[in-house]
Amino acid sequence: MLSNFFPPVLWLTKYNTKTLKSDFVAGITLAAYGIPVSLAYATLAGLPPQYGIYGYLIGGLFYALLGSSKQLAIGPTSAISLLIGTTIADMAHGDIQRWADIASLTALVFAGMAIVAYILRLSGIINFISETVLVGFKAGAALTIGLTQLPKLFGIKGGGENFLDRIVTIFQQLPEMNMVVFIFGIIAIIVLLVGEKKAPGRPIAIIIVVFSIILLSTTTLGLLGFKTVGVIPSGLPEFHIPLLQIRDVDGVLPLALACFLLSYIESVSAGRTLAQKNKYTIDPRQELLALGIANAAVAFGQGYPVAGGLSQSAVNDTAGAKTPLSLVFASATIAICLLFFTGFLQNLPTVVLAAIVLVAIRGLFDVVEIKHLYKINKQEFYVAMIAFVGVLIWGILTGVLLAAIVTLLLMIKATSKPTIAFLGRIPGTKRYTDISRHPDNEQIEGVLIVRIESAILYFNCEFIKEQLWLKINSESDTLKTIILDLNSSPRIDIAGARFLKQLFIDLKAKNIYLKIAEARSEVRDTCRAEGLEVLLGHISRSVSVDDLVVEAIRINDKKSS
Repeated sequence: MLSNFFPPVLWLTKYNTKTLKSDFVAGITLAAYGIPVSLAYATLAGLPPQYGIYGYLIGGLFYALLGSSKQLAIGPTSAISLLIGTTIADMAHGDIQRWADIASLTALVFAGMAIVAYILRLSGIINFISETVLVGFKAGAALTIGLTQLPKLFGIKGGGENFLDRIVTIFQQLPEMNMVVFIFGIIAIIVLLVGEKKAPGRPIAIIIVVFSIILLSTTTLGLLGFKTVGVIPSGLPEFHIPLLQIRDVDGVLPLALACFLLSYIESVSAGRTLAQKNKYTIDPRQELLALGIANAAVAFGQGYPVAGGLSQSAVNDTAGAKTPLSLVFASATIAICLLFFTGFLQNLPTVVLAAIVLVAIRGLFDVVEIKHLYKINKQEFYVAMIAFVGVLIWGILTGVLLAAIVTLLLMIKATSKPTIAFLGRIPGTKRYTDISRHPDNEQIEGVLIVRIESAILYFNCEFIKEQLWLKINSESDTLKTIILDLNSSPRIDIAGARFLKQLFIDLKAKNIYLKIAEARSEVRDTCRAEGLEVLLGHISRSVSVDDLVVEAIRINDKKSS
């Protein structure tokens, strides 16, 4: 269907004047929010301010053509901007043009990865970085970003290679703090916070930007040590292929991969949140294509990687956006500003941009969620803290990858030592549950019922074997039948099937029968391929634990009589 490749087909047919008005207002509001934020994020990425605006201008326009979310706003985000800034610093060696070229190349490689992931249907990659990792990552990113903005707020030079160095440098330079700049920044922060509370979704940031430009242009404040944005080139960006190639830059592939993963996770998470609020669904696979094309266009337009951020999308949604056409109106508004109004921005104080960033990132440090993790699951709390500390010490890329690796290792550990439940019958029913949790359950004489609560794989077979034999050896000599409930085992590999075959042989030598209940289709297929049905008889999903219990009791009674 055409809608699978071109989602606007789904909403264009129902478009009307009322929706147009809502999208128009939302688009202008988003542009008013996005311009100052993108200027701030570009400086966070170490790039001239206009490169951030290009991300909103081009990224949103192309996402509108292919995205499945109706309210998601595409542009630079704080996390990706920081990742670009801190990583490219070592690649560019102080050359700002090379810095910009590497950033554009990163967006292009990102685009290639997203499109390949779309073709190969890899939308499930979003699950590789858990929400727990993101909690720690966002908290670490918030502190790191905040620390990069404090020198602008204090009116000092700042510096330092890492988190601790920057803290030490700031404290050393505090005696040189410019109190006028600091007070100006604090007032801007207070106004932004009050504005968000009293007028949510309104472009308070643009009002502060305009007001601060007027103040510095018409009063003597500009003579008191304020640093300003400076001249921003007017006109639309020139489109061309990034001047550098992958072979020209060591490290661009892992950087692009990190940007791609962060962008996709952030975009889909924000898109799902807004879709749930507005009662529709998004297509995670389509988002791969939309983000890929949007970033390719941004790369050709001299921008750097973009994503769908929750804060900018919330502004778009609150302002009344009904369809992605609001992004088109936002891009048109930004284009007009680039053509005719960039001259007004040269007196914009950088302390205002720092204030905007500091207010924007405060939601990244979710203290409530961190406390909740500590209370509910210590292991996940520690994973979040690994991401948090990793980001602070080694940077965003290494911190996130470290936490993701730790998560995978913990998953492997959990799977290598699965829960082995020994079941008893709930009195008066045909249901069987874990005796350790329900000690009142009836134990069937001569029958041991075992539920393996995981896949049976080569790296957990030995643990399962040890636990089973410990239980078997502890039982009395009256044990005649062992029933394996495989309802909770979604998969078994060849090693697992051969383990069951050997278990049957070993148990038979002790005159104990092994039976399998409720095996799933994939498990049955592997067991049959390994010849288990020849030994155990027909393995079926429809054969329940109770069926085998009744059969075992009947056989035992027959033998005893």
